[in-house]
Amino acid sequence: MFFGSVLGVGGLGNGWRAAHRLWGAPWVVGEALCVLAVAIWLTLLSLYALKWTFHRAEAKAELADPVFALLASLAPVATLIAAIAIEPIFHAGGLVMLAAGLAGATAFAAWSIGGLWLGGRAQEAVTPVLYMPTVGGGFVAGLACATYGWPTAGWMFFGAGLLSWMSMESVVLVRLLAIGLPVERRATLGVHLAPPAVAAVAWCALEPAHGVTTIGLALLGYGCFLALVMIRLVPWLREQAFSPAAWGYTFGVSALPLAAMRLTEKGAAAPAPEIAALAFVAANLIIGWIALRSLSLILRWARA
Repeated sequence: MFFGSVLGVGGLGNGWRAAHRLWGAPWVVGEALCVLAVAIWLTLLSLYALKWTFHRAEAKAELADPVFALLASLAPVATLIAAIAIEPIFHAGGLVMLAAGLAGATAFAAWSIGGLWLGGRAQEAVTPVLYMPTVGGGFVAGLACATYGWPTAGWMFFGAGLLSWMSMESVVLVRLLAIGLPVERRATLGVHLAPPAVAAVAWCALEPAHGVTTIGLALLGYGCFLALVMIRLVPWLREQAFSPAAWGYTFGVSALPLAAMRLTEKGAAAPAPEIAALAFVAANLIIGWIALRSLSLILRWARA
């Protein structure tokens, strides 16, 4: 789940870029966070490649796990986030990352969903991680394509993500209603927060109209509702000990204020600007806390 840190840091960096445009926030913060996201992505990608080189059996075992296997989609999705982050700084390099991320996300989605269609998946293995290959991959791919001026491809990826989300949410909710998530899997619920917020950001990037779109506001509304549900579940979620899995929360946490800010840029009236400000402050506090806890955890591992 450490690849989730790229999604959180990169998303927060884009949020600071939007805050600079909207409120005159220091531009250097957004650029620094985006560069940091790319650096984290490059480091993690190198470590993952080394794992496949020197610990192939362990890497294959992870792909055989019904829940953990789908988290491998974080690698190409993180590549797309890194491509978005670096676009204003190094467009040519970002194009290479974009192409690699699109190819990787598409290939992994087809492979993983094809495996699901073979059947035999235990209900205990149905978690919000199911969203990652197609829903997360589709929406982020749509946003990345819009960033690089490929709206036609962007709408196609957006559509794949949207229809996958509509079909899978009921599957995930049935599982959550029937069998609650065990303590060690509860951080995966953070992924459930992401789809409407990420979809709203992608919609705003793809929609050429300058005026506010009702679809974007509707997606933001559902994202805010899910955020309230997550707040209600905080005591239950905190029963799980802190681990890198906590970065799963940052995908939606960083996307929610960005969606509100993008809609505000398009002219959305209250309460969108107020939601943008409140969610932006909350995102900085939450992601900052997770980052500090992660650094502490890494230092503890290094001393062990």
